[in-house]
Amino acid sequence: MENESYSAANDTENTIVCYAPTMITTNGVWQGDNPLDYSLPLFILQLTLVVVTTRILVFVLKPLRQPRVISEILGGVLLGPSVLGRSTTFAHTVFPLRSVMVLETMANVGLLYFLFLVGVEMDISVIRRTGKKAMAIALSGMILPFIIGAAFSFLMHKKSQGMNHGTFILFLGVALSVTAFPVLARILAELKLVNTELGKIALSSALVNDICAWILLAIAIALAENETTTLASLWVVLSSAGFVAVCFFVVRPAVSWMIQRTPEGETFSDFYICLILTGVLISGFVTDAIGTHSVFGAFVFGLVIPNGPLGVTLIEKLEDFVSGLLLPLFFAMSGLKTDVATIKGTSTWGTLFLVISLACAGKVIGTLIVAVLYQMPVREGVTLGLLMNTKGLVELIVLNVGKDQKVLDDESFAIMVIVAVTMTGIIMPSVTAIYRPARRFIPYKRRTIQRSKPDAELTVLVCIHTPRNVPTIINLLEASHATRKSPICVYILHLVELTGRASAMLIVHNTRKSGRPALNRTQAQSDHIINAFENYEQHSGCVSVQPLTAISPYSTMHEDICNLAEDKRVAFIIIPFHKQQTVDGGMEATNPAFRLVNQNVLANAPCSVGILVDRGLSGSTRLAANQVSHHVAVLFFGGPDDREALSYARRMSEHPGISLTVMRFLPGEDAAEPAQQPSGDPTDPIILTVETENEREKQLDEVSINKFRMKNASDDSIYYIEKVVNNGEETVAAIRSMDNAHDLFIVGRGQGMISPLTAGLTDWSECPELGAIGDLLASSDFAATVSVLVVQQYVGAGQQEMVGTPDSTGQQDEQYGIIQQTNRRSPAARVHAEYFP
Repeated sequence: MENESYSAANDTENTIVCYAPTMITTNGVWQGDNPLDYSLPLFILQLTLVVVTTRILVFVLKPLRQPRVISEILGGVLLGPSVLGRSTTFAHTVFPLRSVMVLETMANVGLLYFLFLVGVEMDISVIRRTGKKAMAIALSGMILPFIIGAAFSFLMHKKSQGMNHGTFILFLGVALSVTAFPVLARILAELKLVNTELGKIALSSALVNDICAWILLAIAIALAENETTTLASLWVVLSSAGFVAVCFFVVRPAVSWMIQRTPEGETFSDFYICLILTGVLISGFVTDAIGTHSVFGAFVFGLVIPNGPLGVTLIEKLEDFVSGLLLPLFFAMSGLKTDVATIKGTSTWGTLFLVISLACAGKVIGTLIVAVLYQMPVREGVTLGLLMNTKGLVELIVLNVGKDQKVLDDESFAIMVIVAVTMTGIIMPSVTAIYRPARRFIPYKRRTIQRSKPDAELTVLVCIHTPRNVPTIINLLEASHATRKSPICVYILHLVELTGRASAMLIVHNTRKSGRPALNRTQAQSDHIINAFENYEQHSGCVSVQPLTAISPYSTMHEDICNLAEDKRVAFIIIPFHKQQTVDGGMEATNPAFRLVNQNVLANAPCSVGILVDRGLSGSTRLAANQVSHHVAVLFFGGPDDREALSYARRMSEHPGISLTVMRFLPGEDAAEPAQQPSGDPTDPIILTVETENEREKQLDEVSINKFRMKNASDDSIYYIEKVVNNGEETVAAIRSMDNAHDLFIVGRGQGMISPLTAGLTDWSECPELGAIGDLLASSDFAATVSVLVVQQYVGAGQQEMVGTPDSTGQQDEQYGIIQQTNRRSPAARVHAEYFP
């Protein structure tokens, strides 16, 4: 048995590796067997090493915001002959030459199914809908790097290889000119550029570039594998065209027949799924047999799968296993084949850096020329060119096929892998350094419902994680009484977690046309949410709906929400509570990360915020078209948050189907005054200031209540009740006495307010972000199944001019959240905002 290392395969063409075909599984160490002498235990060890190494590198490179493909390639380089593989013992033990066949086979099987998934997710019709600008940018960003690659091919091509120089030019040009759509989409999401005009152009251009790259790859493979005669190459091209025709005109109707035989809403049979997964392998076998790479067959087979439930099912069954386990093996194999030691001489390293610089510059210049022609700013054009330099899967397939077909030698392969890693790795730091999207801090006064004019448009931002919250939010918006004098503009923001999946990113490209099949579960949810709100918009004449998607890690998702609220001049943000009601009436957390998002939004929002505890509006009944019947209750204790809650309820009360009960809680004679003498000196200026602010808050409460009562004195659907209580126990008893009569509670969060009426309620609070009363109503102990809207008023409006000056800079942007929190705690700012609007 040969024990030569894997790297030896690079230099030894006539090596003979002998091993017994029965040595697959071991009899065990107690029988004296070494597990690493057997193929299965060795493969398991290799796969484990690859996955663990790449995951460690993902964690290490996370602060640098590097895409995962970089970690996967570097993991292979680390395990390969460049680093750990330099040790003969490690190479012979962990990656012996006899294991190469198993590793390569499994890596290519993973690649086969991944390309099938790419085909399933890709929508060719996007190309027809892509604008001329994106098409021109994609083509110009390919032509110049291709020319640069052709020029450098004369420096890198070895005539001794016996390979046609034209094929070498094609491989090198494709490798330098492609743009990786999935990697670029993740980078844009990390940079918060997905929903910007720049991000949309970049994604559209990358998708066009990706499809062009697959066509060039098929041609390059056909030429590389059939260098003997021109006639053979012609047969390969004709056979490939025939295979594509069979897939679209025979296989696609057959798959459509399978879909039709499966009733809507039911799962596809295991037989159909197994048939399709086998079809992937057969397609790979056929294209490999006719002279095209097997991945081409898998990709085309994926393209013919119709968008819809079948595609969703296939993606769910395959994506995590293929993308998380098998695909990293392919990237790692590229790293294992890379031996940096083969790059010798100062001139070779100089050539390497020249290739990187000019290839990157070629993309930037080609993109910039078209960008300037379309009157884009130069800085945006340069940023777009840098983003289009993103490399990934297509380039590595090109390089691996080129190496297997002896188009690229070890040195050229190592150089091009380093080029791919370097060009992709420098994108995030470069774009971050040169491009900051110009955030326009437009001062606007109506950042709260209370300050909004009765005859002006109310702008609301609704955040949604899952379709489950949609019915209650639609009922809530419908009850908010949109009229011609005071319409409602609703921005629907679907919050999607940024993960390693490429499929989640493709929802950005959906045109969101009703009835159009979804590409994956994420998009199916997004379509369901948007269709529901568009249907609501059609039946409500005074409501306009604009759907958006935010793709971000949960830790920074609040930035997307707050930035959008600022840009759209929103007065009210509605976000769903992180718990949902169970069948037995209890409350359970859906995702703990949702709570973090809510807390960050409350701390940094540029306007008022409402957290919706969704238990359904079960008491509602339709009276007529566009009318609902709800019994709404407002619990008023005092303070800016309660005044905001009252303002929102006052707007709802104008709806003919809404009956409103306002219960104001007043302290009784036995109510204990909150302690306000931390220094022990009653003449302390701080104490006097607090007492003065409390008096002003009480005055503002009286003004709001009196204004509300005077305006609605003759309205029989509005009830005003004053409840005198002395402590928290009496408060809870009073609330419980009214819980069965209403289907929606609106309460203030009560942040910063100290009241004897809620004393003790916070001691066992589960969710402090809801406040004492909101937490009580949302708890599982509260018997009533009533939805709750917990409102926090934005109270920094009086100082908005400090933030929204025309010369606002990025530094002020970073301080924005701190300014809001400072204003949140400033009584003087609250009074200024109320008295001097």
